[in-house]
Amino acid sequence: MPESLTDKVVIITGASSGIGAACARLLAQQGCKLALAARRVDDMHALADQLAAECLVVEADMTAPADISNMVDSTLERFGRVDILLANAGVYIRGQFADGDIEGLTRMFRLNVDGVLRCAHAVIPSMKAQASGDIIVTSSIAGTTDIVGEPVYSASKNAVQTFVHTVRRQLAGDGIRVMSLAPGPVANPMQNLFDPAEIQRAVERQSHLSSEDCAEAILFMLSRPRHVTIRDLVMLPQIDRV
Repeated sequence: MPESLTDKVVIITGASSGIGAACARLLAQQGCKLALAARRVDDMHALADQLAAECLVVEADMTAPADISNMVDSTLERFGRVDILLANAGVYIRGQFADGDIEGLTRMFRLNVDGVLRCAHAVIPSMKAQASGDIIVTSSIAGTTDIVGEPVYSASKNAVQTFVHTVRRQLAGDGIRVMSLAPGPVANPMQNLFDPAEIQRAVERQSHLSSEDCAEAILFMLSRPRHVTIRDLVMLPQIDRV
């Protein structure tokens, strides 16, 4: 039997657009209570106004430890618990490493890796206390396939994959599942696709996944019975050029 998500409290980072916003829409339909976290507060308020769910909007930069602590503390104060963390926030930069802006590249690495570690570390104590919880990290096919055009991004996602695989085993006895979604190219702002018609064309060409595809995969992972952990779910568009 699928697990009910009704009244589950979910923190979603990177919630202002893309996969995060798609997850918010889908999980609201499942009866979840949502803490939406990102830097673009106006976008999150606009999203929250569309949802038939109790929502908390928190401004948070995943490179700022104080913001992450405030995000978790505010969620616990508002809802009393954290059942699910979707560590989804991330940055994508590709190109030749030698020609790249090292400040931008190292900031991407901090956000993609340190942000995940800090978010997970912040929610684990309350999840341990309630003897249950789910942590899902938005990774990438780049975490398992070395993509020559994106060396630092691939390195960050490889680090995330190793983290998921090892911490999952550390927390298994505490009733906490740790999982990752590893999609290929997704037609959303991270791929510089903003226009809905352009996004639809990319999906119809079968060269990209949609953010909604990823949200539905995350819902599948979360709704498995508690004895089932989907450690990694790899998704690719039908026409795969990775």
